[in-house]
Amino acid sequence: MRKFRILLITLTMAGWGNVHAQRNAAPSAPPTPPVEKLPVGSRALNIDSAVITHAEVTIGGVRVPYDATAGAMPVWDEEGKPVAGVFYTYYERTDVKDRAARPLVISFNGGPGTPSVWMEIGYTGPRRLNIDDEGFPIQPYGVKENPNSILDVADIVYLDPVNTGFSRAVSKDIPTSRFFGVNEDIKYLAQWIATFVSRKNRWASPKFLIGESYGTTRASGLALELQEAQWMYLNGVVLVSPTELGIERSEFVKASLRVPYYAATAWYHKALPADLQKKDLTEMLPEVEDFTVNELIPALAKGGFLEEAKKKELAVKMSRYTGLSERFLLQSNLIVPANFFWKELLRDKGFTVGRLDSRYRGLDMQDAGEGPDYNAELNSWNHAFMPAMNVYLREELHYKTDLQYYLFGPVRPWNNQNDHTGENLRQAIAENPFMHLLIQSGYYDGACDYFNAKYSLWQLDPSGKLKDRLHWEGYRSGHMMYLRKPDLASSTENLRKFIKASLPKPGEPAKY
Repeated sequence: MRKFRILLITLTMAGWGNVHAQRNAAPSAPPTPPVEKLPVGSRALNIDSAVITHAEVTIGGVRVPYDATAGAMPVWDEEGKPVAGVFYTYYERTDVKDRAARPLVISFNGGPGTPSVWMEIGYTGPRRLNIDDEGFPIQPYGVKENPNSILDVADIVYLDPVNTGFSRAVSKDIPTSRFFGVNEDIKYLAQWIATFVSRKNRWASPKFLIGESYGTTRASGLALELQEAQWMYLNGVVLVSPTELGIERSEFVKASLRVPYYAATAWYHKALPADLQKKDLTEMLPEVEDFTVNELIPALAKGGFLEEAKKKELAVKMSRYTGLSERFLLQSNLIVPANFFWKELLRDKGFTVGRLDSRYRGLDMQDAGEGPDYNAELNSWNHAFMPAMNVYLREELHYKTDLQYYLFGPVRPWNNQNDHTGENLRQAIAENPFMHLLIQSGYYDGACDYFNAKYSLWQLDPSGKLKDRLHWEGYRSGHMMYLRKPDLASSTENLRKFIKASLPKPGEPAKY
């Protein structure tokens, strides 16, 4: 049974009595600003506060003791005034003697508008939500030990950007435009991360970023912003289910790159011809990938001048790979809208397929229509994650508050202008010989599909000089591939290998 001990309880926090606590810090650590006391029952965040509990988890048969800190730290403006509080949870292994050699992982999710709940209790944290082996919700809700956590090899901090989780601006008068945008988000979080690293005395530690979905846009931008504005150099960046990272591609290229994902989904639902269906997924997909790159994209580049015979030939092949009719493919000029695919593939069976994970099936009011009524997978995930995180934060980590936990927070409008995060990442890797990149994708992810992720990796560095430090991995699930038990085991093990491989040998210089 998991045991906790609350180490320090000193000051009343917002809500039912959160506390401010600091572990034994070195004399050189930045002083903590005074904490504003808030009345019991307040729904405002105490922006500088923490609760520390102690626990253990068994990873790979080894018992790992750790401190878990749940708290908030301020975001300051240019004049040093607090404008927001960012909520975080920090897991630090306690039987480590050399903290300088201990890797620190900084992790977050995306949206934009979601907290780090998915990564924390779904993937790499020491506690994991109750779900079945394929990732579907079960009751009772709650969490259990995560024997696949990466806490054995690295300490981890999960942060929630403003208006996600418990993170909030200090008042409604603070303009949201300073937080809600590609580059705005990157700038203030880089400053926050630098403050966190200073307070926790982790400047000497090797550092890694792990972002998921829109969090990959954030991580790619942060890699350069931390380097150039905070003078913090990373050892590695992990992009889980990455976005397009601001790497431009034409609409027909973008649409073509989805075809291998369509093939994977059709294979899973047994909608392909028998000769393809009898092959294993990873044996079948290279054929579709080759077709996409060497036939479909060059043909669609001709637009309306593509020969009719060639168009029909391509429709036959695409029908074979996607499970869709030749008639539809010709009517749509060989470009398949994803929304239509999710509705059409299993229409005759009365089901839709999920957007973020096409293994999930949904039920619509009527079989007619051009897209699903709802995202089957997302509702399933919300079903599992929201109760579990509330139980975990309030009952196990003892962070008591009346604040609503934003699973999807209000962050609109979001400024998507000047998204050059892919180029930012390339430059950061080029400037830092120690930095490595790992991309993890699920074959059944239709939002950030795996072949688009491969394409981004290919286009990240046109020179090819960095490719030895760029890596991609695929898994037999969707956007959150770690929800499937076999993929959780393999993906976390690959994270361990990546972290260890990204650490330089003692005395090895960072140079080309």
